[in-house]
Amino acid sequence: MFSFPSQRESAVPVAPVGGLFRLERLRALWVAYDKLMITLGSGLLILLGYLAGRLGWPAAANGLMVLATLLAGYRVAASAWQALRFRVVGINALVTLAALGATIIGEYWEAAVVTFLFSLGNYLEARTMDKTRAALRKLMELAPQVARVRREGTEVEVPAEEVEPGELVLIRAGDKIPVDGRVVRGRAAVNQAAITGESLPVQKEPGDYVFSGTMNESGYLEVEAERTGEETTFARIMQLVEEAQEEKARIQRWLENFARYYTPGIMAVSALTYLVTRDALLALTLLVIACPGALVIATPVSIVAATGNAARHGVLIKGGEHLEKAGRIRAVVLDKTGTLTRGRPLVRKVRVWRGSEKEMLLKAAAVEKLSGHPLAKPLVERAESLGKIPPAENFQVYPGCGVTGTVDGEIIRVGNRRLMQEASIPVPVDVENYLAGEESAGRTAVLVAIGEEIWGAVSIADGIRDEAKNLVSRLKAAGVRKVVMLTGDNQRVARAVARELGMDEYQAEVLPEGKVEAIRRLKQEGLVVAMVGDGINDAPALAAADVGIAMGVAGTDVAMETADIVLMSDRLDKLPYAIGLSRQTLKNIQQNVTFAILVVAVLLLGVMGKKVVLASGMLIHEASVLLVILNAMRLMSYRNG
Repeated sequence: MFSFPSQRESAVPVAPVGGLFRLERLRALWVAYDKLMITLGSGLLILLGYLAGRLGWPAAANGLMVLATLLAGYRVAASAWQALRFRVVGINALVTLAALGATIIGEYWEAAVVTFLFSLGNYLEARTMDKTRAALRKLMELAPQVARVRREGTEVEVPAEEVEPGELVLIRAGDKIPVDGRVVRGRAAVNQAAITGESLPVQKEPGDYVFSGTMNESGYLEVEAERTGEETTFARIMQLVEEAQEEKARIQRWLENFARYYTPGIMAVSALTYLVTRDALLALTLLVIACPGALVIATPVSIVAATGNAARHGVLIKGGEHLEKAGRIRAVVLDKTGTLTRGRPLVRKVRVWRGSEKEMLLKAAAVEKLSGHPLAKPLVERAESLGKIPPAENFQVYPGCGVTGTVDGEIIRVGNRRLMQEASIPVPVDVENYLAGEESAGRTAVLVAIGEEIWGAVSIADGIRDEAKNLVSRLKAAGVRKVVMLTGDNQRVARAVARELGMDEYQAEVLPEGKVEAIRRLKQEGLVVAMVGDGINDAPALAAADVGIAMGVAGTDVAMETADIVLMSDRLDKLPYAIGLSRQTLKNIQQNVTFAILVVAVLLLGVMGKKVVLASGMLIHEASVLLVILNAMRLMSYRNG
């Protein structure tokens, strides 16, 4: 039996596979280069029309110019129509009116050139804007696609987003790490630049944390997955950067509102000009050259370039408004512990008045080993390097004073003066003088008593970060007037650290609510205040400041939510960089806005003086837009704080 194809079937020709493949390739090329092809096609038609005119074929010349206008202008007109449906009158509408009007009055050359130049400008703008988003695109390319996991004793390769928390992920040299998790086996050098902006690989071993999107440069790791898919640090960074590049600064919102009324106003002025002068070409020229294109794009292109640069350096700025505020920071408040200092106390000095250092440290560590106090760990680590720590009995904690216990039948006391006083153990004058000297130097001296006598003291201090040493001078160079340190430590320790770092002010023994109050006081002085902390304990202060900056918080949810700016790496030198970049962005925006206004003013004068025509006006207008974009692109190369 024979059957006839249906109408639907007969409408679709059967093509060989090779033909379909070529069709798909052509479609892909058109999508990728449509603006360029339209611009080149329009330019070619204008060239042919010009040649036809020179050869004495006016009808052919006019026809080619109209075709060039239609080719370059049909998308512009379509965009204008869509915008008008939402009651938005933009630059597309102005160009469409100008081209239509020029065609009606017989100025075919002007209509063709205006639409061609506008099409060329759109293409060049798209190319340059794409470059400003290059940092974000490079980050996206780092997103891991696959993961090797061990399931039921065998190694399988699965899409990265399908890894389940708790699964064991195998990562070889050259692999991208697809999850956030803890290393359980192996050692490797991991490049964390995508997360923290650090230029050098970090050595990872069992117990260390690794992040999705980082690269295993050498070695082998087995990682227990904790965060997967959209929950990973890398995925959240990408989301924050994308949101930041879309969020508008206050000045950008103002300019867009201004353009909403400015554009219809220009149309009205053009219409009035025609009614007064009866010069249609003059009115159309006025319509085109007064377009606020460069003015509207002046702010967003700078914000995109700056946030992209920041993301590449491990700094997340959560949008244009926060970037704008950061550019006006005049006071920086820093938490001491974990921000200015490393947050890892170490034994800096040991003083012995009786017995041997080894015996004193081993017996003190036997008691401190049972304590959970932060100062206990460095003492125990120091003792472990000297020998085996003996067992302790009868362990007791005296809050705010210290600990006691029994070692080999002797009572061991480790703590401050108050602990010794309560045990009726005398503290000699020379010991008192030593303690005062250590505290003045910024160190906490812990007394060790064996039996009824003080044997010695162990001085413990949290080391100041290397990059904190010149932080104040770099912040001042970036335009900050006042740098303040807040800490819960005692006055002597706070004074020593503040003096060493050159702080303008410091406050000691400050509780969380005290930090908030200190920030409010600075704001009352008329200063734009930034608070820098770890994003967890300092959450109230971060929220109270004009700009909250959390540092060293890769993987920390609270910091991502609370802070306006997140420094992913545990490095203070990113702080002056972030403030400096924000300052440069504000200057860049001001330059762009000033330039855009001057160009419009000069063009208006040129039109009124009959020095600027429709085509040259459009050329200058598009050139001004490109110059604004190119100026903003300079922010992509900003490096110094």
